[in-house]
Amino acid sequence: MKKLLLGFALFSTMINAQTNDSNKSTKIKKDSVVLQQNSAQRILSGNINNGVTVGGYGEINYNQPDGANGELDVQRLVLLFGYKFNDKVQFVTEVEFEHVKEVYVEQAFLQYNLNDNINARGGLMLVPMGLINEYHEPTTFNGVERPSIAKSIVPTTWREIGAGIAGRSNELSLKYQAYIFNGFRSVNGTKYLGGKNGLRNGRQKGAESIINTPNFSAKVDYYGIAGLRLGLAGYFGRTQAEDDQQEFDGADVGVAMIGLDARYRLGRFAARGEFINTNIKDSEAYNNLYGADLGSQMVGWNLEASFNLLSLDKQQQLWAFARYEDYDTNAAVEDNITRDLSYDRDEITFGLSYFLAPGAVVKADYQIKNNAVPNSESMNQFNMGIGVMF
Repeated sequence: MKKLLLGFALFSTMINAQTNDSNKSTKIKKDSVVLQQNSAQRILSGNINNGVTVGGYGEINYNQPDGANGELDVQRLVLLFGYKFNDKVQFVTEVEFEHVKEVYVEQAFLQYNLNDNINARGGLMLVPMGLINEYHEPTTFNGVERPSIAKSIVPTTWREIGAGIAGRSNELSLKYQAYIFNGFRSVNGTKYLGGKNGLRNGRQKGAESIINTPNFSAKVDYYGIAGLRLGLAGYFGRTQAEDDQQEFDGADVGVAMIGLDARYRLGRFAARGEFINTNIKDSEAYNNLYGADLGSQMVGWNLEASFNLLSLDKQQQLWAFARYEDYDTNAAVEDNITRDLSYDRDEITFGLSYFLAPGAVVKADYQIKNNAVPNSESMNQFNMGIGVMF
């Protein structure tokens, strides 16, 4: 907790210092953070005329752990297609190829414009939580790999089938989303919840998903201060159990996830941070039933600062960044399991992101990874990658 308070105090100090300097600057591009779009948002806003719009993103990465073989991987190649039926009705789909051989549908939803500020949506959609899940394209974040709390605490890319509304109020400087989704699967084939990746094994991804009880997800973003965007998200519900398991004690668990995030940019300086807390109800009964090691609480946070080394009048950008992460999928456990200290991890990542063009980036970074096991050695890794979004 002390590290968390220190990190967000530092983040607030950086914002205050840069905001004071903003009175002297004449080069601020208002809302540079607010105007950032993910690939689906580009498709929706790009459908000016009726018909098809095409987009995509992809990344090719090289990971070199110390003392082990490196890995080269076409990590993902994603194709997006949007169709505008008329001024009110649009459809977006995202088809992903991972590691060359695996194919997934990441999004597939229909949007109906109720008015200029409110849209109704239904289909396979991203759950709005944290910084990365909705903005997971390689040109939207620093570092070759996505931040680790976006894998172990928020199971990016986290998408489920549901329906709800999305819109904004420019008068209040608020963007909002609210959805009803199906939940995590209690048991996914031979995979159980818990371990180093928390709820990740329970993602149903829209593939023959089962549902017993609906789950609620919502997020509000505030953008009333130039260059600053603040987010508050919540996800509440229960996991989904198979028909032949529903009546057993521990067949499903309650999930309550709260997320806070902040992004700030002023000229050549940028900062971001997030905090995610997840409480799990009935984890003791779940672990007794399935022999799992699901914690009753999972917590993670990170803080990042970056600076563009090139002048603002250049189209190309070279961002130097440093990020600290702290996350634990066994932050609290019930009496029937022992807290695994190897799940209590922290990472330092620092490197460069060189944008050859707004949608093309070359990245390099170095990571120092630790856990809370006494006398454990740091696990260090060098990464390089190429990312595109169009």
